Amino acid sequence: MEPRQNLLRCLPAIDRLLNEPALLAVAASCPHTLLVASAQEIVEELRQAILRPATALAEADLAPSAVATGVLRRVEEKMLPSLRPVLNATGTLLHTNLGRAPLSRASLMATAAVARAYSNLEFDLESGERGHRYSHVEALLCRLTGAEAATAVNNNAGAVLLALAALAQGKEAIVSRGELVEIGGAFRVPEVMAAGGVRLCEVGTTNKTHLRDYQGAITEQTGLLMKVHTSNYRIVGFTAAVPATELVALGREHGLPVLEDLGSGMLMDLSEFGLPREPTVREAVAAGIDVVTFSGDKLLGGPQAGLIVGRREFVEKIRRHPLARALRSDKLTLAALEATLRHYLDHEEAVREIPVLRLLAAKPAELKSRCQRLRRKLAPLVKDRADISIVPEPAAVGGGALPTTELPGYALALKPHAISVDDLSERLRHHRRPVVGRIRDDLLILNPRTVFAEEEKELLAAVAAALNA
Repeated sequence: MEPRQNLLRCLPAIDRLLNEPALLAVAASCPHTLLVASAQEIVEELRQAILRPATALAEADLAPSAVATGVLRRVEEKMLPSLRPVLNATGTLLHTNLGRAPLSRASLMATAAVARAYSNLEFDLESGERGHRYSHVEALLCRLTGAEAATAVNNNAGAVLLALAALAQGKEAIVSRGELVEIGGAFRVPEVMAAGGVRLCEVGTTNKTHLRDYQGAITEQTGLLMKVHTSNYRIVGFTAAVPATELVALGREHGLPVLEDLGSGMLMDLSEFGLPREPTVREAVAAGIDVVTFSGDKLLGGPQAGLIVGRREFVEKIRRHPLARALRSDKLTLAALEATLRHYLDHEEAVREIPVLRLLAAKPAELKSRCQRLRRKLAPLVKDRADISIVPEPAAVGGGALPTTELPGYALALKPHAISVDDLSERLRHHRRPVVGRIRDDLLILNPRTVFAEEEKELLAAVAAALNA
């Protein structure tokens, strides 16, 4: 017991620690309470370690300068924001866990400008009277989609919930059984319907639904016909679905609105990037769909938002519903959304400025060239601490969009010598700018498709630090 008592007596007092040069150097830029709390935590952790049966601590580990170094690390950890940028090297463009679509420079500038000052969020500069917050994006959405009216809420699940509640609360919505999707976070279309006070009426089968199925289900209790684009899964083989134009004609015949949830709504045809043909929002509107809902932060490439476009009478009804206020977008979202939508007024500008479109457009040869450049720069930094190879590696769109589509390309594959792949992955996640890759076949895969050119230097520094630690 005597050696432990000696070690306990070596623990420095908090006041002594706070006067160490390493901590005095940060005292002016760090809250005093945070310094004190960090010092108390480290000293208590050392105390508990000494009291454990098999302790490996020595007196040198308890010297004030050594303990102060631990306190400084703890302070740096506490000073880091919880929500912060990461380097996405997973190859998944719209990675839900990593924040989905990065914003364009114009969107960031617009957001910062509105955030740092007062704005005309709900003020009409022309009349000097109260304005409407969605006027800042409505005209753009209508111009880009051909719709009569438009509005926005905080996400697409909210857009669907609001539209259902406003148009069919207390009634039934008829939906094909094959379109009852579950989106991320275990949110399901039937549950969203129930939350909006709408009863689900399923028709057809999982793989086939015909117009006659909808016709046979219409009663006095029917509030609307609903179509859900299965953007996060595919049913292939012996299938049949009712085209939008036929569903619209049926709705008109019975005086029922038709709502379509496009999920990851697209404002342009992405087949030019070699992607499969998907319906655009403009096409849905042109087909006569009364209300179309879609996301702003997926393939559109903007901030998280649920966008609602369609016929004026229905959009106005949606705007007036009490839930609209609970789900409304804030000024920062609207600023970023307006800037993103403006890019789409010019096709070339959209492809050039919207990050997710640039990532989609990257060619395999370009990605292979980037991998070769990264390997040349990384090799001397890590010497013989890892094998670095270039492997064919497809990327994924992610975010519940184009689930069967793989984007061909190349990636770096790291095989560390002294540590495990899991340890390397963990070290990269704990870097000051965390790096998130993917483990496959006992290799750490770093896909450059989702790493921006200006992030390459930081990626190399993080990998070198992780392997040399």
